Amino acid sequence: MNKIKIFSIAAVAGLLFSSCAKDLDQLPLSSVTADNFFTTKNDFIQANNAMYSAALRGTNGNSYGYADRQLNLSETRSDNLYAITDGARDWEGINGLQTTISINGYVKEAYQANYKAIDKINLFLQKLEDGGRKIIGDDSLSKRFYADAKFLRAFCYFDLVRWFGKVPLVDKTVTAQQSATIPRSSVADVYTFIQNDLKSAMDSMPNVANVFTATEKGRVNKGAIKYLSALVSMTKSSPTYGIEGPGLAANEWAQAYTLLNELTTAGSPYAFGASYPNIYSYTNENSSEVIFDVQYYSITSGTSQSQGAAFVWILTPDGYFQSLGLSAQGSNYQRPISNDFLSKFPVNDARRVFGVQTGYTYLSTTANYSFYKKYIDKSKYGSGGRNDWPINYIIGTYTDALLLKAECTLHGGGGTQADVDAAVNKVRTRAGLVSVTNVSLDSLFEERRREFHGEGKRWHDLVRSGKVVEIMNAWITADDATNHRINAMVPNFIIYPIPIAEMNVAPGLYTQNPGYD
Repeated sequence: MNKIKIFSIAAVAGLLFSSCAKDLDQLPLSSVTADNFFTTKNDFIQANNAMYSAALRGTNGNSYGYADRQLNLSETRSDNLYAITDGARDWEGINGLQTTISINGYVKEAYQANYKAIDKINLFLQKLEDGGRKIIGDDSLSKRFYADAKFLRAFCYFDLVRWFGKVPLVDKTVTAQQSATIPRSSVADVYTFIQNDLKSAMDSMPNVANVFTATEKGRVNKGAIKYLSALVSMTKSSPTYGIEGPGLAANEWAQAYTLLNELTTAGSPYAFGASYPNIYSYTNENSSEVIFDVQYYSITSGTSQSQGAAFVWILTPDGYFQSLGLSAQGSNYQRPISNDFLSKFPVNDARRVFGVQTGYTYLSTTANYSFYKKYIDKSKYGSGGRNDWPINYIIGTYTDALLLKAECTLHGGGGTQADVDAAVNKVRTRAGLVSVTNVSLDSLFEERRREFHGEGKRWHDLVRSGKVVEIMNAWITADDATNHRINAMVPNFIIYPIPIAEMNVAPGLYTQNPGYD
């Protein structure tokens, strides 16, 4: 599959449409302007593919994208990892709750990549409305493209509001000069925008099947819209912590419960997988467990551009890959699993057995720390190298929706305590653990911590729990007692600073998030 390049004249401008989604085929295309590109149905198909790529896979190559971002900014920020080595790595500023990370590469990527995607989406929507529907000539396809764009724009803004709180709202193509005059909008206004986009996506999306044909794996459908809509409402309903962060104490638990119930009850196209490892198997992708994911595939004959994943190696040390007979992946400094998290994992837990490696030996070096191996299958190592792992990054599953629904129940959104216990015990039974009763919010979040380890959900879960400050400080006291390299957790650190590069574009337009230099 070839890579297309379409120069956008819009805001964060001169940026490229770059289509990389797995099995979303397109024809090769030389560089053209946006003004003369959207002239055929195939142009819109290619631009739609590129829009997916920008929102999910990123625009800076295989080492950046939504998957990598969740591991770098959520998993690494949380109490799951103690990622402190020599103090010189970008992730250490994230893990150490440092105040000087407005120049951090991961923080900058999260901000800029989302706006690059939004730029492309806005251009696509503009062209779709300015005669594009007539050019496409297929009302059902036009509606689906419109729903795709609305969903993906909401997806990007949700990512932004969780990381940064207030952000500029851009709903149309603008020039670089115009973009430098748009202030940050309130969190409440950002949520209104997100939820309006999701409603438009739901209303426009045709009733397509959950499992698409082989050429359309990874497309948005109504299940994905329901999942994201529920998670938006739940995040919006989390505590404010006294900051302008993602929580508004909105009490939309019942709204979220209804959507999640539709995904997890009889008649839903999604189903609970019998085997935990099988959910993440390279040979079981796009199973009925999966509601939405980011598609990756390995380099193929005649294709110079790898479409594989990089997130596989981010949290795993080089020595482990070398002990398997593979090349070094570039993660020569470690991000070990924290002692606290490891202590919460029963040794016989199937999720630990499958996803956690407790040390390795490579040549004369023996490492005695624990780390994630969840996504590694030696036999699937791509010929394109470390960024060529052909494994999808799963964003939402049936199990995730089931446990999120239990969370809504414990907030009074619907259902009963018996329903909560049944959901948690279904998950625990699959992991080989004994059943429990009277599951509380605290124990539910601990179960989610074990279930979704290494998936970048932990920080977001901590924020929704209402106890992120308390839990993080207890963890810091325990795991960082000797080194004292992690700052005390305060509410300001729930969100990240606006990147200094953005602050400098229009001095005085933005006020930096409190707590950061």
